[in-house]
Amino acid sequence: MKEKRVLFIGLVWPEPTSSAAGFRMMQLIETFLDRSYQITFASAAAKSPYSAALKPLGVDEQSIVLNSDSFDGFIAALQPDIVVFDRFMVEEQYGWRVAQQCPDALRILDTEDLHFLRQARQTCIKNKDDFSFEELFTDTAKEKLLRYYDAIYH
Repeated sequence: MKEKRVLFIGLVWPEPTSSAAGFRMMQLIETFLDRSYQITFASAAAKSPYSAALKPLGVDEQSIVLNSDSFDGFIAALQPDIVVFDRFMVEEQYGWRVAQQCPDALRILDTEDLHFLRQARQTCIKNKDDFSFEELFTDTAKEKLLRYYDAIYH
C-alpha cells in the first residue's frame, strides 16, 4: 500500500509560541501525523528563532524558492496526495504549479486568515449589536471572499 503524503506550504515556518496561526498549523500537522501521513513542510521564508522544530516530529522540511521552476521538480518528485496552503496568497503562488504537476492531489486552502469575520464580530460587540450579515459583508470581506473563491475554483 502506498504511503500517504501531505505537503504543507507555508508563507512562514510555523511559530506556535508566537502566533495563533502557528499554533493552529502545528495542530493540523499533528492531525496528519496521528493518521500516519508522511509530512513535508515547505516555505520560501527564512526560519526564525521561534520556528517550530519539525524534524524531531518526523516532518521533512523543504526550503522552496518563490516563482521558480525548481518547485515543479520538487512537487513532481514528491507526488503528495494532499497539499495544504496556509494562506490564499500561498495558493495563488504555488497552486497552479501543484495542479499542473499533481492534478489528482487534494488541495486544501486553510482559511484561518479570514480576518473580516473577527472584525465584523468585534464591530458588533463594540456597538452592542447582534451579529449581522450586514456587518460581515463589507467591501473588504467581499474582495477577500472573491479571492478565496477564485483560488478554489480556478
